[in-house]
Amino acid sequence: MPATLRHRCVRALAAGALSAALASAGSAAALAADNAPPAVPSVTHSAPAKPMTKASITAKVNHTSVKAGESVTVAGRAKDVKPGTKLVLQHMHNGKWTTLHANTTVKKGGAYKLTGKLNTKGTEHLRVATSDGKTHSPTLTVMVH
Repeated sequence: MPATLRHRCVRALAAGALSAALASAGSAAALAADNAPPAVPSVTHSAPAKPMTKASITAKVNHTSVKAGESVTVAGRAKDVKPGTKLVLQHMHNGKWTTLHANTTVKKGGAYKLTGKLNTKGTEHLRVATSDGKTHSPTLTVMVH
């Protein structure tokens, strides 16, 4: 009798292991089917997609050190910015970019030039940005004394 009981236990364990293996194989196949890439419909008559380009603005300041009340001129190029787009001069004030009273528009070819007056003594962090704020130049530093 002990041999028969042992055989039944071995059979039960083997059947359980086989069932577990089959169940995990079935769920793995279902999981693989869920992770399959979706079918992409074919397009026969469409124009080639134009690559997206990111607009950018370069900027150089004419003086890196000025006296309080003096003006600085910032010039550069706006790449992939439509001619006629309004550009503004901004400075960092209390942790936020604030627009100064200096603006211009982008010329044909992307060139621009604007002049702004700096009244506050200390280090001024400036940038040129589109009026919508989506594109801006790297930060420029000017010492005002």
